[in-house]
Amino acid sequence: MIYFLVVNYYSTNLITKLISSLPSYDSYDYKVVIVNNSPDDNSIYNLKNESVVIFNAESNLGFGGGCNFGLKWIYTQDSQGIVWIINPDAYFVENTIEKVPLFFETHPNISLLGTIVHTTTGEVWFAGGRFILSTGAIVTQDLLTNTDTDYVVCDWITGCSLIVNLRNFDDCPQFDPAYFLYYEDFDFCRRYANQGHLIAVTKQFGVIHQPSSITNRYVFRKIKNSTYGYLLSLDRYTNQWIVKIRLLRLISHALVLMFVKPQVAFGKFAGLLMYWRR
Repeated sequence: MIYFLVVNYYSTNLITKLISSLPSYDSYDYKVVIVNNSPDDNSIYNLKNESVVIFNAESNLGFGGGCNFGLKWIYTQDSQGIVWIINPDAYFVENTIEKVPLFFETHPNISLLGTIVHTTTGEVWFAGGRFILSTGAIVTQDLLTNTDTDYVVCDWITGCSLIVNLRNFDDCPQFDPAYFLYYEDFDFCRRYANQGHLIAVTKQFGVIHQPSSITNRYVFRKIKNSTYGYLLSLDRYTNQWIVKIRLLRLISHALVLMFVKPQVAFGKFAGLLMYWRR
């Protein structure tokens, strides 16, 4: 069975659109698992039905924490299942449910699969992630447009559309709770890649995404968490020389932004402080 795992943070309207883009439950075997990170958002319960399961977190667990909550429940129900982690502000434009199990039957060695992600204007938003160890650069790269292969191996996948093949894991895969928001997907992929799991991206199926339609409501928190997640990832997967260079660049950039975008600058300094205090 396919389980669509969604983490809600005051996004009922967006999730309603996502669910409405799925085919009828009567025709296909799937479940939508919603982890509610906004416990006072009671409107989310209007979506509950036989194909939609909703769990209420006692507090905001962050993206990775919310995913962990859902993954644990799904794993206890079906340790051989397929989990499609998808952002609330993403949706489908075609029926892909039949394609996904067939894909993993053909390529059972893939543990984590990303999909191509387009914006609402048709531009490619994600088509592969690369990690350049020598410089510490964590970048997106279009690995799919100029190829007709079923998939391309990559270094990391965006959590906007990330499919987990549970049958390849001896234990329930989990995001690191040290990440609240941002770069938890990068760490998730690099950690399991280092354990021998295959990470790949495909354009056999994909989603439409409105970038940062949720997090742009909270600019300071967005910058704080992304800065902290970035530095934590560099600390784990590069060396101290690269970390120091990146720190100097980050501080310099934040000082310049103090005069033009103070909210962004304060967010960067707050993330830096979180990193130093960890």
